[in-house]
Amino acid sequence: MNDTKEDDVPARETGDGRPKFGRLLIVLALAVMLIGALTLSAEALYS
Repeated sequence: MNDTKEDDVPARETGDGRPKFGRLLIVLALAVMLIGALTLSAEALYS
């Protein structure tokens, strides 16, 4: 059974070594939207 686990590891990797910029871009966009929403809500609350 250990042979199948070792065979699955290379199949999951992309092999090119490049980071996944699409996923990073989505996470950064969500973080910016969250900060923007917090800013707008704080401005509405305190003004």
